[in-house]
Amino acid sequence: MSTWAIRRQPGRRLGLLALVVLSFLVLRRLDWHNLIPPWLRHRQLGLQAKGQNFMLESSTFWIFGGSVHYFRVPRQYWRDRLLKLKACGLNTLTTYVPWNLHEPERGKFDFSGNLDLEAFIWMAAELGLWVILRPGPYICSEIDLGGLPSWLLQDPDMKLRTTYKGFTEAVDLYFDHLIARVVPLQYKLGGPIIAVQVENEYGSYNKDPAYMPYIKKALEDRGIVELLLTSDNKDGLSKGVVQGVLATINLQSQHELHLLTTFLLNAQGIQPKMVMEYWTGWFDSWGGPHNILDSSEVLKTVSAIIDAGSSVNLYMFHGGTNFGFINGAMHFNEYKSDVTSYDYDAVLTEAGDYTAKYFKLRDFFGSFSGAPLPSPPDLLPKTAYEPLMPAFYLSLWDALKYMGKPIKSENPVNMENLPVNDGNGQSFGYTLYETTIASSGVLSGLVRDRGQVFVNTVSIGYLDYNKKKIDIPLVQGYTVLRILVENRGRVNYGENINDQRKGLIGDLYLDGSPLKNFRIYSLDMKKSFFQRFTINKWSTVPEVPTFPAFFLGGLSVGPSPSDTFLKLEGWEKGVVFINGLNLGRYWNIGPQETLYLPGAWLDPGINQVIVFEEKMAGPVIQSMETPHLGRNQYIN
Repeated sequence: MSTWAIRRQPGRRLGLLALVVLSFLVLRRLDWHNLIPPWLRHRQLGLQAKGQNFMLESSTFWIFGGSVHYFRVPRQYWRDRLLKLKACGLNTLTTYVPWNLHEPERGKFDFSGNLDLEAFIWMAAELGLWVILRPGPYICSEIDLGGLPSWLLQDPDMKLRTTYKGFTEAVDLYFDHLIARVVPLQYKLGGPIIAVQVENEYGSYNKDPAYMPYIKKALEDRGIVELLLTSDNKDGLSKGVVQGVLATINLQSQHELHLLTTFLLNAQGIQPKMVMEYWTGWFDSWGGPHNILDSSEVLKTVSAIIDAGSSVNLYMFHGGTNFGFINGAMHFNEYKSDVTSYDYDAVLTEAGDYTAKYFKLRDFFGSFSGAPLPSPPDLLPKTAYEPLMPAFYLSLWDALKYMGKPIKSENPVNMENLPVNDGNGQSFGYTLYETTIASSGVLSGLVRDRGQVFVNTVSIGYLDYNKKKIDIPLVQGYTVLRILVENRGRVNYGENINDQRKGLIGDLYLDGSPLKNFRIYSLDMKKSFFQRFTINKWSTVPEVPTFPAFFLGGLSVGPSPSDTFLKLEGWEKGVVFINGLNLGRYWNIGPQETLYLPGAWLDPGINQVIVFEEKMAGPVIQSMETPHLGRNQYIN
C-alpha cells in the first residue's frame, strides 16, 4: 500500500484509464503482461471469497472496517477522522453514497466541496486504508428517504426500489454519472476500493425479485469489477441473498451471532463471514432519550465476532452530524424524526473526540496488527465563545414580500410537485400555504409532517400525524388562513417509503368542504434563500416579537476558530444558520440540547448567525465546550 503515498492527480488517473483501455485493444498483438504498469502487476485478483477466508491477491485478509460518512463530516476534518480510524487498528473505510445530495435536481450532479467523493476515497488511499463502497441507490443511513431524491415522488405511480420504469430510468442516469467516477478508484485499477455493496438491506423490503439482479447488472455493466456484497439484518437475510454476490449480516447483539454460521452457511455454503454493520450505538429521535451502548458490551461483541471467524465493520466508527435538513425518520406505530446529531454513541463522538470504546477497541485491534499502531492524533480544540444576543429581527410575515410572487393554485400542492427548482419541486424545509376563509369551523386535512395553523398572523395550534383537526375560531369578514408546514424528515426504512410526500397532501377542508385558491411559498432555506434579506430589510428585535421569525446576530471569534456547541435555552423550535450554512434543527422536547458547530465553518472576526424560530425566542444563544445530547438510555 506504500504506492499510495503520492496522491494521484486527475490527469494521472485519466492516463491510467487510457492505458488500461489501450491494453485491451491490442491484447492479441502485444504481450499483455508488459503493458501493465509495474505497480499494477500485483493487482490482478483483488479481494476474493475463497472457502471460509477473504483473500487479497494470495494472502488471507481480515476486514477490520469502520464507517465514516463524508457528507456528515466537514471536509476540513476528513483527514483527522481517517487518521483516528487507522490509529484504532482498522484497515478499511466504509461509506454510503447519498443520491439525494449528489443529484438534488434531475440531471444536475454535485460532487464538489463536502460531496467530493473521489477526494474522500483518495484520501483514504493515501493514509493506507482500503475502502468498501456502498453506492445504493437506496442507503437507509437515517437520511431523508434513505438517500433517494424526493423528485422521484413527483410521479404519482412511483414504486421506489423496484424495476418500475420510472425508477430504473432515474437510477440508470445516476449510475452512469456516479459509477464513471468510481471505476478508476477500484483496486484492480490502482485505487483503494476492494468491494462494492449491492443496494442495502433489500431482504427486509423485498418488493420485486427482479430488482437486486438489476442493480447487480447495473454496477457490472458500468465497470465494477471488485467483489460484490449484500448487507441485511436478521429480518431480511432469508430474502436478501443474490446469486453471485456474497451475503453479509448487520447486527448488534451477541445473541444474533448464530446467524453467521447457521443461516449464512445454509444460504451460500462455506464462504467468508462478514458483519457489515456491527452497530456500535444507535440513532436518536426527537422526544426520546439519547441511546447509548456500554463500551464493555461493544468490546465483548466485537471480540465474539472475530472469534467466530468473521470480519467486521463498525457502524458507526464516527457518526458526524445531520447538517441541514438531511435527517431521516421512522414510521412504524408512530412517526419519529431523527435529531440533528448523528453522534450515534459511536467510537468517536460527533465532534471526533475519543471515547472509552475507542481505546478498548484500539487495544483489541492492536493485538492483531503485528506492529505498533500509529499514535492517535491530538484532539481538536473546543471553545466556549461569548453568548450571542441577536440584534436584528424579521418576522416571517414581513419577509414574504421579499420572496417574489407566491405560487397560485386552486388546490394545495405537495412540496415535491411545486413548480420550483427547475421543475424538480421542493426537497427540504418549510412550505407556507395561504387561503381566504369567511367563517369559523373545523379545519381538517393530511399535513406532513407538522403544520402550524394561523388565523391572519395569530397561531392557533398544530396539525400533524396525531392531530388531524383543529377548531377555527369565529372570524369576521374575509380572513387569511395560513399553514406553515415542515418536512421533518422522510422515512428512511420500512414499507412506506413510497408515501413520503410532504406538505399538504390532498385537499384541506373547513367543515367538510374543500378550500380553494391557495397562495404557496416555498421556504427551502437554502443559502440563496437568505441573500434576498439584505441588512436594510431587518429591524431591531422588538420587546414582543411576532412569530415565526428570523433573528440575526454576530458570533465573535478569535484568530484561530475552534469547535463549539450552541445551546438555545429558552428557544422552542427552529433552525440555525452559520455564515449561510445550515447547522440543523433544534427543538426543546429533546433529547438533543446542543448543536455541534465546527470551527471549520467559522471565520476569524464576526460570523453571521441566523435563527429561524417558530414560536418562542430566548434571550441569548450560548456557546459551550461540551455537548449535551440528552438523557442517556442504555440500548436493550
